[in-house]
Amino acid sequence: MRKDVRILLVGEPKVGKTSLIMSLVSEEFPQVVPYRAEEITIPADVTPERVPTHIVDYSEAEQTDEQLSSEISKANVICIVYAVNNKKSIEKVTSHWIPLINDNTDKDSRVPVILVGNKSDLVEHSSMETILPVMNQYTEIETCVECSAKNLKNISELFYYAQKAVLHPTGPLYCPEEKQMKPACIKALTRIFKVSDLDNDGILNDNELNFFQRTCFNAPLVSQALEDVKNVVRKNVIDGVCDNGLTLKGFLFLHTLFIQRGRHETTWTVLRRFGYDDDLELHQDYLFPLTLKVPPDCTTELNHNAYLFLQSVFDKHDKDRDCALSPEELKDLFDVFPYMPWGPDVNNTVCTNDEGWITYQGYLSQWTLTTYLDVQRCLEYLGYLGYSIISEQESQAVAITVTRDKKIDLQKKQTQRSVFRCNVFGDSGSGKSGFLQAFLGRNLTRQNTVSEEHMSYYAISTAYVYGQEKYLLLHEVFPDFDVLSDTDLACDIVCLVYDASNPHSFEYCARVFKQYFMDTKTPCMMIAAKSDLQEAKQLYALTPLEFCRKHKMPPPQAFTCNTADAPCKDIYTKLTTMAMHP
Repeated sequence: MRKDVRILLVGEPKVGKTSLIMSLVSEEFPQVVPYRAEEITIPADVTPERVPTHIVDYSEAEQTDEQLSSEISKANVICIVYAVNNKKSIEKVTSHWIPLINDNTDKDSRVPVILVGNKSDLVEHSSMETILPVMNQYTEIETCVECSAKNLKNISELFYYAQKAVLHPTGPLYCPEEKQMKPACIKALTRIFKVSDLDNDGILNDNELNFFQRTCFNAPLVSQALEDVKNVVRKNVIDGVCDNGLTLKGFLFLHTLFIQRGRHETTWTVLRRFGYDDDLELHQDYLFPLTLKVPPDCTTELNHNAYLFLQSVFDKHDKDRDCALSPEELKDLFDVFPYMPWGPDVNNTVCTNDEGWITYQGYLSQWTLTTYLDVQRCLEYLGYLGYSIISEQESQAVAITVTRDKKIDLQKKQTQRSVFRCNVFGDSGSGKSGFLQAFLGRNLTRQNTVSEEHMSYYAISTAYVYGQEKYLLLHEVFPDFDVLSDTDLACDIVCLVYDASNPHSFEYCARVFKQYFMDTKTPCMMIAAKSDLQEAKQLYALTPLEFCRKHKMPPPQAFTCNTADAPCKDIYTKLTTMAMHP
């Protein structure tokens, strides 16, 4: 919500601008009126919307054109005051004041204007007939209020409407000329409908409507009120109600109705509850809550409640119940995002079925990977899915566990972590990519179908260590020896892969180990890849076995992905176990 509201009163001399302000403050008509009232601030607790409000007066006698321009550009809402008994002051609204305001405000974000007909105590008739054509001509005019500073008529209403024009503006929601909601508003409300449709059947049933109502307005609808709402929709919209639930068409119709009846605050309450700002963009504070601090040597994981939420999102989109997401189902899941967050490389990062579709396990693995590598992005994605709203939490930051410092794990010889990172080193052509893909159950034949541009440098899946399910994250490190970054070196276990059939392949692994890992506590494992081919004698001072013995590493593990079925997973369990118990 906005921090405060700044209301500026302008108009011809002697129309009663200052009297209006003084009548509001003192609740009586002033006997002596100065040229101009000092700026006053009404504290939040006495305004209906609980927002501090600044009221600023303008006087032609006391202020320059520059000062007026400056005040117009600072105002959130401008009241153009005219006297209902003074025809000239009414004409000046369109000939002078509206053009002046438009010249001093940004074309894209028009400041709302309220027309104020003061001195209604001096005439029998209303000025509305003259004013209505003006209101129809200028879309920035929110409303017109006739009032009397002398009789205190409609004074507090005038300032309430001014506040409302800022806090619940019509502009972003509705196009009065076309009498329909604007595309950005329809888009935002469509996302809100999809997030609230918990079973994804395209209808908000009574339970979902009640949850929505409680979420936005802190009170459920009584069953009669629910029926009344549905009856209004039935009367006005074909397909607005289906199977006794509200369709998207019906939901959008209701909000159009609220706006047309001047109840913008209802729609704004819903939009703001679901994270939208005044420009109908998702608020940065909503997408990126600031409460998460990740110290060095700590990692980020999803907690149990977050996995339960993500499971429910998967279930609601897996329409055919095949435990995988087809391209259509995946597109439907990400329909509440402003862009497609997962590219084709995801299919080569996690487990897929025979069709190449992401499985349930693959889906949770990808979320786990995002949380580990880029927790801010994970928070953003959970925000699009409405995590904090559906889980009734303060923000999506509560979905994240920050693990304790790895040094403490080493001291205590135990860890609460469930995600372990294995960085995979090896010279070009040594078989690193094959090693990553084999972890996802793909043999060489299946790997050969993957296009080069969609290859991934990550592979993540589950491994069981002593009956506990853990995630192992494999990261293939680019083999440029001299530019290894801290990220390339920071991991729970190192995998050194060499091609057992290439006599020059082992030397790279030996050099990486000696330069970067020999004096660290990070456990290392040597992998003799392509073990189905003829083994070659490595052109290095020590054999791989001797090298491993000398440096107190396990012996080289023979590995191949050139198998008829899925490659053997034992090596990945060993790696996870070593990472857990270094």
